[in-house]
This record gives sequence, C-alpha cells and structure tokens, in this order.
Amino acid sequence: MEKIRLEIKWAMLFIVMTLLWMVLEKLVGLHSTHIDLHMYLTNLFAIPAILVYLFALKEKKKKDFNGQMTFKQGLFSGLIMTLLITIFTPLTQWVISTIITPEYFPNVIAHSVEIGYHSSLEEAQAYFNLKNYMIQSTIGTLIMGVVTTLIVAFFLKTKVRT
Repeated sequence: MEKIRLEIKWAMLFIVMTLLWMVLEKLVGLHSTHIDLHMYLTNLFAIPAILVYLFALKEKKKKDFNGQMTFKQGLFSGLIMTLLITIFTPLTQWVISTIITPEYFPNVIAHSVEIGYHSSLEEAQAYFNLKNYMIQSTIGTLIMGVVTTLIVAFFLKTKVRT
C-alpha cells in the first residue's frame, strides 16, 4: 500500500475534482437552463483531468523516483491511478446523478427529444439513464485514463543524455 500511496491520493483528488466539476456544471445551468450547451462545455473537463494526471506523475517522479522516472514507471503509476478511479466511477456517477443533479436526466431527455436528437421519449430514456451512464462513464474513464497516462508519462520521462 505504501508503494501506491501517491496514486491513491491523486485518484481520490481526481474523484473529488469530478464531483466539484459536476456541481459547477449544475450551478452554471448546464444541467437545466443552458442544457443546450452541455454537450460542448462539459468537454472542458479534460483540462483539469489532464492537469491532475500531470501533477500526480510529477509528484511521483519527484518523491518516489528522486526526479528520475522512466516511461514504464510513469505508465505503471498512471495506470494504477486510472484503475482506482475506474473502480469508483459507478459510485461517482451514482452520487452525481442522484445527489448532485437528479434533474439532469429528465432535462436532457426532454431537450434531446425537443431538438430531434432522439426521435421518441422512449429512445431518449433508454439512452439517458443511470445504468447507461454508469457503463459509459466507466468505459470512458478507463480509456481516457490510459490515453492520458500514455501521453503524460511520455512527456515526463527522464530524458537520457548521451
């Protein structure tokens, strides 16, 4: 456990940041009055998400590897973090959907039918629901975590001087 203490710390910070982001989205109306902008602006979440990975791997490099980190070490650290975040993603999604913003699904269902994104209420309800979002967010978290880890580990690896 001691070997992955930083990964645990940063995974928990990532989860808290995710919940705070959802509170922010709700407060600015992206889950209600400005739901038409949600599918565009929610992608800005990538910025703090990448920064968390960057700060996590920088700290890992500095504290656990004395400033010398190989790509493999960074990759392993980022993948551990990704695994931890992914394990908690269904719970995180449940908190978002039932506590932070329970009005999101009814609002996005109505909006998607209104603009013709979905042809019927039933079709929209089949897509916008907690079970589907738990599955989508878990898969998305895993994929994006791996991709982010690959990129950040590549840029943070210690360059070998010849």
